[in-house]
Amino acid sequence: MFWTKIVKEWYERPFLLQLLALARMRAALRRHNLHDTRPVGGERAPTPSRPRPRHRSYDGSGYDPADADMGRAGTRFDRNAPLGLTHPGPRERLLSPSPREVSNRLLTRRELIPATSLNMLAAAWIQFQNHDWFSHGDNRLADPIEVPIADGDQWYERVMRVRRSRPDPTPRTVPGTPPTYANTVTHWWDGSQLYGSSESRCRSLRTGEDGTMTLQGGRLPDETAPGLAGIDLTGFNDNYWVGLALMHTLFVKEHNAICGMLREAYPSWDDERLFQTARLVNVAVMAKIHTVEWTPGILDNRAVSLGMNTNWAGLLGPGFRRRHGRVGRGEMISGILGSPMEHHAAPYSMTEEFVASYRFHPLIRDDYPVRSHRDGSLITTEELLPIQGQHTRAAVDRHGMSDWLYSFGVMHPGALSLHNHPDALRDLVRVSGERIDVGTLDILRDRERGVPRYNDFRRMLRKAPVTEFARMTGDPGWSRELEEVYEGDPERVDVTVGLLAEPKPPGFAMSDTAFRVFVLMASRRLKSDPFFTDLYTPGVYSPEGLDWIDRTGMTEVLLRHHPELAPALSGVPHAFAPWRALR
Repeated sequence: MFWTKIVKEWYERPFLLQLLALARMRAALRRHNLHDTRPVGGERAPTPSRPRPRHRSYDGSGYDPADADMGRAGTRFDRNAPLGLTHPGPRERLLSPSPREVSNRLLTRRELIPATSLNMLAAAWIQFQNHDWFSHGDNRLADPIEVPIADGDQWYERVMRVRRSRPDPTPRTVPGTPPTYANTVTHWWDGSQLYGSSESRCRSLRTGEDGTMTLQGGRLPDETAPGLAGIDLTGFNDNYWVGLALMHTLFVKEHNAICGMLREAYPSWDDERLFQTARLVNVAVMAKIHTVEWTPGILDNRAVSLGMNTNWAGLLGPGFRRRHGRVGRGEMISGILGSPMEHHAAPYSMTEEFVASYRFHPLIRDDYPVRSHRDGSLITTEELLPIQGQHTRAAVDRHGMSDWLYSFGVMHPGALSLHNHPDALRDLVRVSGERIDVGTLDILRDRERGVPRYNDFRRMLRKAPVTEFARMTGDPGWSRELEEVYEGDPERVDVTVGLLAEPKPPGFAMSDTAFRVFVLMASRRLKSDPFFTDLYTPGVYSPEGLDWIDRTGMTEVLLRHHPELAPALSGVPHAFAPWRALR
């Protein structure tokens, strides 16, 4: 191991002890790692909401009977770290060591390090989900952060100007407290990336008939906002590319299929009731896929897989619950679904540390072999920049959904490690015109927002700090590079760098340290949401809707809308594992 070992790690223990360790870990995280940012002042006191809605609200408000604004779009991110650890410090600390040097020397891809247990759909999926959970909004044009460029660096200017994070529109009122930031999308797991985070955006995406959303020839319409032509019109389309276009289109098709099922079962329902019920079902399908397919796919550990399935359906499973109802009010026997809503130590929200743990840019490839879904033959190889931003729709049109889906299914993403940030993102021109190195940005954003550096991040999660570079990673060459870049001080190592350097448990695609945050937040997204707890009932979802959720996984979604992919998916354990390569 890479730190002084006193006791075995949880994943080195026998299976039953692993389960016990994970349960204890989550309980401790719920007690100690949920911190409300209201004490810094400025936000309104909680106000009681109306009676609980029978469907999801457009802006995420009204879910908690004691706090109408909890989870609403425009409210603050909270913290997993104690607030005292979240001060960003002076300018010298913000730029030391140079985030550009960290990117150049530690993040830059030399050649693709593949994640061979996954396919590229797994990478597209997690960005698709992230866009549902968090966004800091458009960054501030005035007073950019200026990152000096060293001699010999090929950047096009001698200073890299990075827009500062959009400041919290609700200013802090308590002196000396750390900065806060607001989430511009809803905090809930509510499909806002498809449906938007406001009523006006949502209605612009709908046909107004039978609850359906707009599709034109099986595709989403073109974005109508100035300067965004070539990107799909959808709930949230920042950083758009072919991977997101596949996911957004697929799950709008799924929404419309659910509407068709509900319309047949309930012909008297109007457009609004069909839409809202279909949204509930579609969101639950996505949450189920993430919980019982994607997460066990990237964390290939028997105890984790059982834990995630228990989160969703309990030890008795969904079939027992559907036939006989829940057994008790706890989570273990019948799962979180239908159990009482609970927020634990703080009101529900996304957290800055959760955002930091999802800096997964190494998953993105620089090259994309496009293959025929009929026989697997290579058609061409696309580069990343011509299939993203305003080129997205043209790129999808060049090859069609079926060939893209098959190509992503048989293609590996990059591994989450040092030296694996895609080269194409080292000099990216965004739709806004901003030119940026995404590796530099990843380092700078965590520092700017007061996310603790790697060792403090470990301490807040009750993990021992790593006091020697030789024990920070399993690669001696990387250890030397880390020591040089951070000038011999392990306490200065950035959290993103530490998480990518850290040796992983067997079967894991991510570090154990990042996993601790997911243990907490994965169940929190379900447990705090009334539509996954108190309101997960036939009266809200309809019996047919609950049955649809129980019967549907990612493979079923793919085959419902693209049955031509069946040969490639035959025998595959889950849709995020490498598909069968056709010959």
